[in-house]
Amino acid sequence: MAAEALGAEASGSTRQLYLVLIQQARKDGRQRAALAFLDDFDRQYPGDRESRILRINCLLDLGQTDQAAAALAQIPASDRSAEAQAVRGHVLAAQESWQAAAEQYRAALRTSPADPLASNALGYALLRGGEAAQAVEALKAARDLAPGNEVVRNNLALALTVAGRRGEADALLATLRDASARAALHAQIDEQAALFAAPPATALRGN
Repeated sequence: MAAEALGAEASGSTRQLYLVLIQQARKDGRQRAALAFLDDFDRQYPGDRESRILRINCLLDLGQTDQAAAALAQIPASDRSAEAQAVRGHVLAAQESWQAAAEQYRAALRTSPADPLASNALGYALLRGGEAAQAVEALKAARDLAPGNEVVRNNLALALTVAGRRGEADALLATLRDASARAALHAQIDEQAALFAAPPATALRGN
């Protein structure tokens, strides 16, 4: 029994280490390598939920929305974990189903309310869905949870600008010490904010 327990522990440790390496490959921008590693991982650990979620995220990173949606079908509808709800939201967001995506992110946050990435994703989905005021609140929550996250900061500045709260957006971006970087980010946010005010066809072309 002791030997079996040790063997199971070693197997679990190997599995987790392999997943960490695959996650790192994705973070490094090597999504195709991560997918190849996942193919090998799935042969060793078939049906692993973390692997399925990681695969979907890698496919979305590569813009392969149809393949991601197909992979999502491998996650049971009964799985109401925060991770499963969030990745459903990611697929819906990639399909530009912003309202449905927002509902999935809200469900994820009900399970894991302190997840800044889910709050950020909710805020962006609300913004794209035309709910700028609600987006600001979701992104402020994400900012409180992850004050050093640049993506959250930039999305919050964009939402504030779209909501007509330019002074708050300027104050937020004033925390950037590099003047040239700050000016470039201002210009980028202004350009993106203009798309939200443009007719739908124009906004879609700019996406």
